[in-house]
Amino acid sequence: MIRAAVIGIGWWGKHLIRRTAESDAIRITLATDPNPATEAFAREHRLAYASTLEAALADPNIDAVILCTPHALHTAQIAEVVRAGKHVFCEKPLALTRADAEQSVKLCRDAGLVLGIGHERRFEPAIKEVRRLLREGVLGTIMHAEANFSHDKLASMPKGDWRASQKHAPAAGMTAMGIHLTDLMIEFFGPVSEVFAATTSRVAFAENGDVVSVHLRFASGPTGYLNAILVTPLYIGLTIFGSDAWVEVRNHSHPDTPGPVTLAVQHRDGRRETREYAWTDAVLENLELFAGAIRGTATYPFTDVEKIANIAALEAIRDSVAENRPVAVAPIT
Repeated sequence: MIRAAVIGIGWWGKHLIRRTAESDAIRITLATDPNPATEAFAREHRLAYASTLEAALADPNIDAVILCTPHALHTAQIAEVVRAGKHVFCEKPLALTRADAEQSVKLCRDAGLVLGIGHERRFEPAIKEVRRLLREGVLGTIMHAEANFSHDKLASMPKGDWRASQKHAPAAGMTAMGIHLTDLMIEFFGPVSEVFAATTSRVAFAENGDVVSVHLRFASGPTGYLNAILVTPLYIGLTIFGSDAWVEVRNHSHPDTPGPVTLAVQHRDGRRETREYAWTDAVLENLELFAGAIRGTATYPFTDVEKIANIAALEAIRDSVAENRPVAVAPIT
């Protein structure tokens, strides 16, 4: 059993505490947050409570640290965790700049520590089927991908919340939702070579905007498009177009909420396949694979190149929005 401390008892930190409560692989035993009002939640879930990251790092009973903290803090916090010799699971995004992502990846690799990333969408059953179709060449030559991850779960955030700030969450919904879409596309097609992005603010939701739209070019050849809206009813979809077939995935609930997922495949010869997948706990599967990698019983399925490439794309998207122009992404070596 891997014993973990969660840093940050906000919406997502609370969700991770609930999801791991019955796990035989990883269990959160300590929760930390500088807000003393969060101690009641920790005690309610029979967790030890502390107000600082340093307290978690000093605890010899903690094997790993889970960061559910503002994005701009991740790089410095990962460095602290590595110095303490503990494994680290960082909620997305790993960093806000490519240089910071490279630093965190290198620190963990050189120290022999596992660096987990909160991209649970990779573990959804329908996404696993898309991965199989791509691996087996069913779609033919990949031409283009389109994806959307939009909802209003964050629309009631108080004014001034860090999730709505340009410092911690640039380019509207990219760090909340869009980063999951670039993660999937980079796993499927490889690193991004160029982006052209735009944001807008339709309801004065936040200083960083409430809509982001991104055109992408991948070094391997395909193009892509993604969209994330912070003030609209739930809409989650992914479509990949190939020369022989296209595949579409539609989620009918947010990944943290049970609900079905529909997958459709349209073949060039006119055959159409439609399947429905039941919800599984992708968040827990990600964390349990992280725990397995720590124990040496599993391979964590995020490569260092993918971790860095996703943040390189995010940084380019941020710059493209600011400068209103296409931005090239240097190759990941």
